[in-house]
Amino acid sequence: MLGIDIVSNARIKKSLETFGEKFLRRIYTEREIAYCHTFRDPVPCLAARWAVKEAVIKAYFQIFGKVLKFKQIEVRGKRGYPATAVILGKEGEQLKKRDLKVIISLAHERDYSVAVAQIVRKDIPLSGVSWPVV
Repeated sequence: MLGIDIVSNARIKKSLETFGEKFLRRIYTEREIAYCHTFRDPVPCLAARWAVKEAVIKAYFQIFGKVLKFKQIEVRGKRGYPATAVILGKEGEQLKKRDLKVIISLAHERDYSVAVAQIVRKDIPLSGVSWPVV
């Protein structure tokens, strides 16, 4: 199943300015917050993670008929490598039991961030490339 989302970076910036830590803690995990704040401007990083979370929510719903909460999805990044997404808790365990995994792609430019998420069988290779798990 497939999900996609695009978000205005300005929208995330405004939420951050208006609600500050309350916004961050409601949407993002500690790991995501720490990672995004390693950048001079954390907004594009936060916006891309928002888009990933929305895309994962859409893909997950198509299979399980349940809407995930933002903090149930963690986007893990390591500079120089593609980001990965993990569904936390019992919903993540449901994926494992069905031998499913989440694959994502995200991008951002000056004004927008976009992400696509797909839930696929674990045994489907990703073009023969083995990326480190982050």
